[in-house]
Amino acid sequence: MPQEAAALLSVRGVSVRFGGVVALDDVTFDVQPGQIAGLIGPNGAGKTTLFNCLSRLYTPSSGEILFEGISVLATPRHKIAALGIGRTFQNVALFDRLTVLENVMVGRHSRTGASFAATALRLPTAAREFRAARERAEELIDFMDLRHVVHWPAGGLPFPIRKRVELARALAAEPKLLLLDEPAAGLNHDEVHTLEQQIRRVRDVQGVTVLLVEHHMSLVMSVSDKVVTINFGRKIAEGTPAEVRRDPEVIRAYLGAEAA
Repeated sequence: MPQEAAALLSVRGVSVRFGGVVALDDVTFDVQPGQIAGLIGPNGAGKTTLFNCLSRLYTPSSGEILFEGISVLATPRHKIAALGIGRTFQNVALFDRLTVLENVMVGRHSRTGASFAATALRLPTAAREFRAARERAEELIDFMDLRHVVHWPAGGLPFPIRKRVELARALAAEPKLLLLDEPAAGLNHDEVHTLEQQIRRVRDVQGVTVLLVEHHMSLVMSVSDKVVTINFGRKIAEGTPAEVRRDPEVIRAYLGAEAA
């Protein structure tokens, strides 16, 4: 049998406790390179807590998180983007007074190395990095179909467009893994369909592995290669969308014990 490829992301026995409250309880799963993986569960299941552990906003009480075999928990928070992990958030946070182009360019910060002095003095190294950042931002603006608003201040844009700007900014850091935190929140049916296509293109064209937390079940089930379900902080199911959809534990978690 062919040997399975090494996981890009490995979550190993992760638990999080806030005082006496157990937010995550011994959660374990892998995400393989090139996968689109969905993380689902009822409200309060622990999904966002897990995302905050992956991006180092929280430190687990126990367990380990490995990214390409490197401990995420041993990596300083400010180096997570450089490690290759990008993220969007439930609440879109753009620089409203900056243009779309400038917002996307900000995403390149983790890939630049010029010092403050070199940038202030406009030395050749800083100038080259600025040109590279702008070129990459322009590519992503076209990729996300934002050319018509490229010079608009982000603060005046409609919410769905702001979400696309945030996604372009996250891609500007050239992540290997992109964490999408409820990307369909606030979108209508047609916008969710467009989002599904965008997520597939992020994987297929940009070559980025995706892990998304989402309440929009039809989106998760249609776009994901695998789905992990957690409830009350525990993993209760993992498998293909079809397998998870018919899992008795998942049915109970969403519909109640009487539905089993």
